[in-house]
Amino acid sequence: MDIKRIKAYCKDPKNRNTVNVGLFILLIISFHYLYLGWQALEYWPIGRWINGLMVWSVDMAYSQVCWVLDHVLHIDITTKSVDRSIYALNRNGGLASVRIAPECASLKQWMHWLFLMLLFPGPWKHKAWYIPAGLVIIEWTNVVRICGILLMQRQWPGPNTFHIAHDYVFKVFFYLVIFLMWVLWVEKFKNKTLKKQETEKQKHE
Repeated sequence: MDIKRIKAYCKDPKNRNTVNVGLFILLIISFHYLYLGWQALEYWPIGRWINGLMVWSVDMAYSQVCWVLDHVLHIDITTKSVDRSIYALNRNGGLASVRIAPECASLKQWMHWLFLMLLFPGPWKHKAWYIPAGLVIIEWTNVVRICGILLMQRQWPGPNTFHIAHDYVFKVFFYLVIFLMWVLWVEKFKNKTLKKQETEKQKHE
């Protein structure tokens, strides 16, 4: 397939959804491997700044999770601020726990969102507010995720509960939220703008 055919395929309104999803997948996969490579290089050349940002994001997530568990869910928790650990009794009288490590904060997902939205087509006047709004949603989605991991351990204590909650249930939940925000962007802003431009073009023809 030559370049002209590819361009024609991408511009055809009938293929718009397929092209959007394909570009989304390409950007998501590209970021994943770019991030792994950058991580291996210790975030050169701004490693010190990124590490400081990680510490800040961990501290913020820790305080937010503690606040939600205490003031919203009214769960009796014990905290260990040295390593950002949170403990609560499970239904069997044992301990459920989570520890907010740097990789558990929202920093990677913030970068993921920025990479996706800065490169994905759409009107910049809306990106100016939609991207920051997405960062806030991602942060509080992570708070829900961490609280959910602890709650699952309280409700269903067992050796595999943390693994299931952390690696499957709430990882899927986290990226589902990002996907839905992207879908909203495509449907309400990108496609709507394109349709408006196409309508105006047809009027002038």
